[in-house]
Amino acid sequence: MRFFNLLFRHLFHDFLLGNRRVGIAANRAQDVPHVGAREINGGHAETDLVVPRDTALRPRVSLHGGAQIPFKSAFVVLLHPEAECVHHANQLFGVRIARTGRGPEGFARFFKAALLHQIAGFFDLRKGRRAQKSQYRQYLTHALFLAFVPFAANAQDLPAPLSLDQFHPSDPQKASIGQLLFYDKILSGNRNISCGTCHHHDHGSADGLSLGIGEGGMGLGPERTAGTGEDRIRKRIPRNAPALWNIGHKSIRNIFHDGRLSVSDLYDNGFNSPAEEWLPKGLDNITAAQALFPLTAQFEMAGNPKENQVAGAVHDRIDAAWPIIAKRVRVIPEYSDMFVAAFDDVEDPKDINIVHIGNALAAFINSEWRSFDSPFDAYLSQQKSLNDAAMRGMELFYGEANCASCHSGALFTDQEFHALSLPAFGPGRTRRFDPIARDVGRMGESDASEDAYRFRTPPLRNIELTAPYGHNGAYPTLQDMIRHHLDPIGSKANWTREMAALRPAPWIKAIDFVVQSDSREMARQNQALDITPAALSDQEINELEAFLRSLTGVTRNDRPMGRPTRVPSNLPVD
Repeated sequence: MRFFNLLFRHLFHDFLLGNRRVGIAANRAQDVPHVGAREINGGHAETDLVVPRDTALRPRVSLHGGAQIPFKSAFVVLLHPEAECVHHANQLFGVRIARTGRGPEGFARFFKAALLHQIAGFFDLRKGRRAQKSQYRQYLTHALFLAFVPFAANAQDLPAPLSLDQFHPSDPQKASIGQLLFYDKILSGNRNISCGTCHHHDHGSADGLSLGIGEGGMGLGPERTAGTGEDRIRKRIPRNAPALWNIGHKSIRNIFHDGRLSVSDLYDNGFNSPAEEWLPKGLDNITAAQALFPLTAQFEMAGNPKENQVAGAVHDRIDAAWPIIAKRVRVIPEYSDMFVAAFDDVEDPKDINIVHIGNALAAFINSEWRSFDSPFDAYLSQQKSLNDAAMRGMELFYGEANCASCHSGALFTDQEFHALSLPAFGPGRTRRFDPIARDVGRMGESDASEDAYRFRTPPLRNIELTAPYGHNGAYPTLQDMIRHHLDPIGSKANWTREMAALRPAPWIKAIDFVVQSDSREMARQNQALDITPAALSDQEINELEAFLRSLTGVTRNDRPMGRPTRVPSNLPVD
């Protein structure tokens, strides 16, 4: 009798009357409740499946065809009929959600074999319909929303966990040299700034400023000053100092906010870069190539023409400066001994060149700033659950908020370029023919008008540590940046100049916000927008922020090598 009652209820209530509930297979020990969209009355599509919080399913449950949903708590699975070429959920007979694995579910097998076009339904015959509906309403108070990954047109699946073998290998001896060079001011034109000044351990591999203070400045981090007298800075660094986390991952194919350094065979040296064919061959990876360019940048580390040999050489041609820097390093006995010991092709100090320096810096950077031990990583490997707020934030990130359309993959970046219409300020990364202090983003590299005001999608791991945010550091907090993504025009209208972390420099103050006086430039930037606004509540924004904070590594402050207390040049260490 129970069997016929169950069969009748399935056919009559669900198939004939159109209550198109999608069931979920369960084990014999515990039924898995679910609610059809027509019983929710909450604005859901009739293909939605609600699974309550207490279903006790495995963290990841396989679907037909190998796709997976992360089952961690209550959620709504959005089964999109358009994506599956069906009209209703009861026609999704090609999709099944696997049972929990502790035993076969006879009813689920029966309905699938009978081709009744539904996943096995939940029918608790011990309760009346009124009791069931009351229970459903109780379940719905705990329901969260997850855009079901395989069927959403623009959604992305959860990434596979990161592992050590996905990173470029780093030789420990070379990394030891790189650690010292990273904090040694000997690499700068005027011997007054190091890589570590703007990418410091104390500031999450960045500097805590919207626009950095490079050569000529004094101090460290958010308290760094613009210098004094003849040595003071002449210009702010045009863009925010990017963090270094996980840039040694083998998938990284471009670097810098405008992607002006990328992996390429165009110049027969492995990279397409500002140095073009003058970039030397033999660099181990893109990190090694990247490390060479701040050394030759006037306002970052090289200094001004006529101040030193490095800056003067750069003024002639970029590759003329690197031999001068290499000579500075190799004449220091401590460095020369270390290079001879670490590099097979260095038998004599005279063999040391800029390629060895770049590869040593890369060995340090790539090993020092790896991070894949966050709570989110523990969740991916099924070792630990996320807290409720982070879990809901993750569901928004991969669902309604659509963050994963750009922040995808294990590093949370598609490495593409998008226009966000951030508030404009600073000297801009100007070209020779730019009429005003502006930053046209990717177009400055590609010379393609469609790339105007687009910037590289930043990775999000350890994003909590690297405020302020945006290519120019426009927003001081994560929540500010989230709100801008959700409502770019409204957020930009509410932005104030006080939100920019700019250190006082009265002699260049007039240029800080001059771009905002050009109404045509502002109109062009407002029109360049690649993100679609989304309406989220304050609570949902807090939950998104909680998820982003779950990407912070547990050992973020416990780096393998850290900052050295001294360097072979005996120059001061920041």
